[in-house]
Amino acid sequence: MKKQWETFSSEETEAIGEKMGQAAKPAQVYSLDGDLGVGKTVFTKGFARGLGITEHVTSPTFTIINEYLGRIPLYHFDVYRISSEEEMDDIGYEDYFYGHGVSLVEWATLIPNLIPKDAIHITIEKDFEKGDDYRRITVCQGEEA
Repeated sequence: MKKQWETFSSEETEAIGEKMGQAAKPAQVYSLDGDLGVGKTVFTKGFARGLGITEHVTSPTFTIINEYLGRIPLYHFDVYRISSEEEMDDIGYEDYFYGHGVSLVEWATLIPNLIPKDAIHITIEKDFEKGDDYRRITVCQGEEA
């Protein structure tokens, strides 16, 4: 499975996230990668809305993980400041990844050995030649990523 979308506003990016959140199932892990400021948190806000989450969604940059309750729990990780995979053990990441909720991991490329083989990989990219608000969102599952 490989899908790709082009968006031209943060609202469109959020809408793609919402569609994916509506389809999310318990114990799924989503890796979410892209440069700083590309819209990972914007995407996550839509994803959370798709899970029925109404509270304000923020990036867990300094807390590493934010938990939200919706039709299924959302575990929103930001591992940008993780210095080793052992730190993820200290957090108890396995309880989240293999639990009853859905895990969305920003900067997942920093912990490649911990991401399950069947994870859904999302990459968000900018292309300034197509405009400041342009984003290309690519979604692959498992080994295709």
